[in-house]
Amino acid sequence: MLDLFPLARPLLHALDPEAAHRLTIRALQSGLVPAASKADPPSLRIRVLGLDLPNPVGMAAGFDKNGEAIEGLLRLGFGFVEIGSVTPLPQPGNPKPRLFRVPQARAVINRLGFNNDGLDAAAARLAARRGTGVLGANLGKNKDQTDAVADYVAGAARLSPLADYLVINVSSPNTPGLRELQHAPLAELVRAVREARVRPVPLLVKIAPDLAGREIAAVVEAALGGGADGLIVSNTTLERPSSIPAELAREAGGLSGKPLFARSTEMLRQVRRIAGPTVPLIGVGGVASGEDAYAKIRAGASLVQLYTALIYEGPSLVARIKRELAELLARDGIAQIQDAVGLDASGARL
Repeated sequence: MLDLFPLARPLLHALDPEAAHRLTIRALQSGLVPAASKADPPSLRIRVLGLDLPNPVGMAAGFDKNGEAIEGLLRLGFGFVEIGSVTPLPQPGNPKPRLFRVPQARAVINRLGFNNDGLDAAAARLAARRGTGVLGANLGKNKDQTDAVADYVAGAARLSPLADYLVINVSSPNTPGLRELQHAPLAELVRAVREARVRPVPLLVKIAPDLAGREIAAVVEAALGGGADGLIVSNTTLERPSSIPAELAREAGGLSGKPLFARSTEMLRQVRRIAGPTVPLIGVGGVASGEDAYAKIRAGASLVQLYTALIYEGPSLVARIKRELAELLARDGIAQIQDAVGLDASGARL
């Protein structure tokens, strides 16, 4: 893949972050972003949630909220793509500005607020797909909806025939009251969404990194007790570490990127110990290299996702992470990526 991103980055970063994002989506739709040129190493193939993936590196939710650039993202070499969060009704999200780059920390702060075109638009795009890559749909609730269960049920009913897995997002910090759903009502919510699926695709719950020790166990147990097939660890954080400049630290919203890596990886390790060795976990938060992805996998993730690092590293990052992952497996004498899952969480050492 010819990497032109170093030339384009100054132009993109001179634009408003949302304008740059729209331009990137358009480029992916049009095929201007070159496709990956090499087949994935066989060692990266993995079967998770009943799905066969060519590699464990996925596009996280939040990038392609409306399912506009799925095929372009798969051509970059992602093993799977997750769209959303999708809410039943279209909504504009929070007032602008609401997206802030933090280049000093290789991070982003966002308070977008589930801005998306709604279920009808997303379903129409997914129904028109001709590709066969693995696709997840991340479900959210509308800001003004008082019956949260009704919104998630509507999303599951509409998108379960069109996606390979669904995600209940109860961990975004940008919709008032959303994170409260991680607590008492979570098991009931998961049960309701399971029952609403038209097709029995896997169902995951995405959790926040700001939970404390006992809260983590309670949320994991509620999600799995309600029938979730797996968990995504984690969403963005409300914390502001010292690497974030003061003028940006004051901005409300969720922080993603490099500063989230250590916290989300430790949380992943804890979730693996609580959930046990067989529950599928997807690790998200600060992945910017093959070493980062490998750390997530050894901490307990079967799959990993990224987003923020692409803003700073460009599309060639996907191929680099896969190459580095394969090299790390070979270095450690591991034949298949599945065999590395949870090695550190269980206390095992090579």
